Amino acid sequence: MEIYIDGQWCSQDDAKVSVFDHGLLYGDGVFEGIRVYNRRIFRLEAHLKRLYASARALALEIPMPIAEMADVVSEAVRRNRQEDGYIRLVVTRGAGDLGIDPRKCPRPTVFVIVTDIRVYPRELYARGIKVITSATRQVSHEAFDARVKSLNYLKNILAKIDAQRCGAEEAIMLNAAGFVAECTADNLFVVRDGRLLTPSPQDGALEGITRGAVLQLAAEAGVVAAEARLTRYDLYVADECFVSGTGAELMPVTEIDGRPIGDGAPGALTRRLTEVFQALVRSEGEPVW
Repeated sequence: MEIYIDGQWCSQDDAKVSVFDHGLLYGDGVFEGIRVYNRRIFRLEAHLKRLYASARALALEIPMPIAEMADVVSEAVRRNRQEDGYIRLVVTRGAGDLGIDPRKCPRPTVFVIVTDIRVYPRELYARGIKVITSATRQVSHEAFDARVKSLNYLKNILAKIDAQRCGAEEAIMLNAAGFVAECTADNLFVVRDGRLLTPSPQDGALEGITRGAVLQLAAEAGVVAAEARLTRYDLYVADECFVSGTGAELMPVTEIDGRPIGDGAPGALTRRLTEVFQALVRSEGEPVW
């Protein structure tokens, strides 16, 4: 495995980040998880656009133009000969003194890892997963905008612990007003009366790249798809439910808080969107090697 760190390529054993890096000390930084399918990087431009927007929102200046970053990511995939896999692109505030003052970090740290990923066992995609509603709430947009994909994932980890202790694979986080925001690492969709609905960023949902692809594919298939304000009621009475994410792809949800969703099996629209999504990701764009 070859890893890119600040202009250098090194092995996994030699890849080092300073213990004084503010990404480690304070979670000060941004990242993207990006998929490789059939030697194609899925929607790299959209991922980089979101990365640079997140960095700008944090007053974090990425030390290379977006076109150069795209070349670095593509080169990382080529060097690792990755046919199908996962890219983790991280930009931290960089190494500095102790204390949160970002002025103490003269230069951000940039690193790129290309590896394999398996968020859920393959067999769960056929039967769906159990999900619970976590006691951990999404941070209010009045405090921090969910559109910033930052390194600070503590609330998500706490919600994931809630799920694991309840014997579930995933957890839903509500916002402070009790509306559905997102899951620990995924966006959430419900289907009711043929309509596809998903929470909006104003309710705490990340503007996921896979989420965007699902909305696009639904529109192309003639399915009414929209952002909507959802409560647990909307989840419990849904005909279908699934989560989407770069790592998870599209995963059916068949039980929420011990209640079966629909008939307790992955729904027809979920299966249909999964099929067209898989066709899309394996054909969109040009191979990088």
